[in-house]
Amino acid sequence: MTEIVVEDGSWTVDVDGVRIVPGSGRDVHEVRKALGDLVVPLHALVGAVFEPSRKGGHLRLRLRPGADPLTEVAAGLLSAPADPYRLAVPKERRASAEYMAGEIRDLVQLAQVPEERCPEFLLPGPPVPISATAGDGTVSFDGTRVRLEWTAFAKAVKKAAGAQEFLLSDLAGVEWKPQSGLGYGSLRFHLRSEGPLGRPEDDPRCLSWGVQRFGGTSVLVGAAVLARLAQLARQAPQPSAALPSPSSDGRDLLIRRLADLGELHRSGVLTDEEFSAAKKALLDRITEL
Repeated sequence: MTEIVVEDGSWTVDVDGVRIVPGSGRDVHEVRKALGDLVVPLHALVGAVFEPSRKGGHLRLRLRPGADPLTEVAAGLLSAPADPYRLAVPKERRASAEYMAGEIRDLVQLAQVPEERCPEFLLPGPPVPISATAGDGTVSFDGTRVRLEWTAFAKAVKKAAGAQEFLLSDLAGVEWKPQSGLGYGSLRFHLRSEGPLGRPEDDPRCLSWGVQRFGGTSVLVGAAVLARLAQLARQAPQPSAALPSPSSDGRDLLIRRLADLGELHRSGVLTDEEFSAAKKALLDRITEL
């Protein structure tokens, strides 16, 4: 097991995946604090990178497409400080961060994690009930129902329409966009029965905000709704899970041996050269399974 603890939070890596705990300081983004602890399974990853900078750098996970409802609803538009899969690392911990990124890549390679899109989410999404206030309204979601209520900042058309409430089964989708330039940020709910109603600030099925920080934790509500929509779409009985094949059992064993080698290397039992040679031998064996 490998761990890195910095002011921005902590990451712990083992053979099953990565555990992420956000920091509690004032500089940690509210989205990460509200989301809380995460456990990212190994098969949801395609790798990790360390991105150096003048002050240190960032350790960043690369997730498989379709693995995480938050990543899906954010569609690559989540700001760097709000990204739970990005850890700010000070200069003095750069070597540890580079080592962890390499270890994650080795585990992913050894497990033969495919890079193609996941057929279903591997992370559960934010827990419900969940709510957020953003710009002109407040949205709440209890797992089966979405409710929108308007603040004093809402346009007259939204106030005239009054509070809105939708069943999850009535939704065709959910769309989140951050505020950018002169455009509004928005959390919009698409109903099966009708299309969107114009601009975000005029659509009574849509929260909107004109300043980036006023988006609050709305993206987490969007992710929670998206995760439950996916569950709703899987109502049909699922086929029985197949027993693990001998090759998958062998890969699991090699992954655990790689983790053991990492522990021996960190404790000084293995030199850099011995560790590199042993690791290469394990990675080569994966082709024999």
